[in-house]
Amino acid sequence: MTIRRRTVLTSLAIAAPGIALAAAKTPASLYYNAVGPTLAWWRADIAAASLTKQGSVALPALVQYVWRHPRLPVLYVASSNFVPMDKPDGKHHLTAFHIDRGTGALTPFGAPVPIKARPIHMSVDLKGGYVLTAYNIPSSMSVHAIGADGAIGAEVKQAANIDGGIYAHQIRMFPSNNALVLVSRGNNATAAKPEDPGSLKVKRFQGGQVTDVASVTPPSGGLGFGPRHVDFHPTKPWLFVSVERQNQFQVWHLSGDRLDTPPVHVVTTLAEPANLHPEQMVGPIHVHPNGQFVYVANRASGLIDVDGKKVAAGGENTVAVFKIDPVSGKPDMIQAIDTHGFHPRTFSIDPTGKMLVVANLLAVAQRDGSTRPATLSAYRIGSNGKLDDVHTTAIETNGMTQWWSGFIAL
Repeated sequence: MTIRRRTVLTSLAIAAPGIALAAAKTPASLYYNAVGPTLAWWRADIAAASLTKQGSVALPALVQYVWRHPRLPVLYVASSNFVPMDKPDGKHHLTAFHIDRGTGALTPFGAPVPIKARPIHMSVDLKGGYVLTAYNIPSSMSVHAIGADGAIGAEVKQAANIDGGIYAHQIRMFPSNNALVLVSRGNNATAAKPEDPGSLKVKRFQGGQVTDVASVTPPSGGLGFGPRHVDFHPTKPWLFVSVERQNQFQVWHLSGDRLDTPPVHVVTTLAEPANLHPEQMVGPIHVHPNGQFVYVANRASGLIDVDGKKVAAGGENTVAVFKIDPVSGKPDMIQAIDTHGFHPRTFSIDPTGKMLVVANLLAVAQRDGSTRPATLSAYRIGSNGKLDDVHTTAIETNGMTQWWSGFIAL
């Protein structure tokens, strides 16, 4: 088996942290990844685009998503054992941790707070007053107050009924902090039922109370529209949307806390859109801190049977890089780069905009009889927005999944 140079460099960084850190020319950043119920922290050398593992903590169940308080050194983690809401053995929690500013080490901060179902996504409002949680089954959301010290408080009882859409997948605040969007993916048609439409549920947010404002879809009414994640441009009135079920990148115009319809730009995220493989889907989307580039993950997670064994079906496991026209917002794909793994469920850009790391979900058998491991793949981001492949680290998942990863700014 050929050993790539990037893998050797990664092994050195893990075995001898001094080697990676000695050459650092920019301040180190903190990177976190989750395998099953374990959340680990890594020191990231931005100049070398390398990662050095430091330690880990255990959560009550499998880590689903993580978000940092906007002002305090507090990290919030959503976890679940995937047991349906109506079953007594379900374990679904929000847990707070203090972040050590020097090392990134996590210390539990209060007891885990039980929540009602699997939290597929969570975030914190821009003032740090509330934790917002999205649930996919049943599709809904909740709001928990945050104390002055960053502790998770009680769930805020809502005065109004909230439209959760179908299969909520993300919850994000608008830049004004007066509204939020609940991204509802919908579902593909099956032999037993027709397609469930997707939508972007815009809601007013004030004092922890949520009020429905609009259910936004293209002219199709949500059919053929399966949004997964969104991200906001840092200065322009543009919402960037990854459309999972259609392998699209869409740009929507914002008028304050409203979304104008239809989307102003719709492009494919695939290098070969006519050559679809089983379960080819779009994943997360992140805008570069300078607003000039947007990055979208393509996930090929299909399996096929070969000689009685399930192996990867092939497809595009890539990060697609788009340059954004500064006047119109039109995206132009300038690169699609392999992630060196299977199903890049999450990726993250460091706060300086110089390094990107992809977390590939799990180990999977290949057609040639080998097994491709779960990986962390690190890239240097050039001034032109393109990614330079630096190194890949194999991650032992022990049959579990690498569900979440991300840089945390301090």
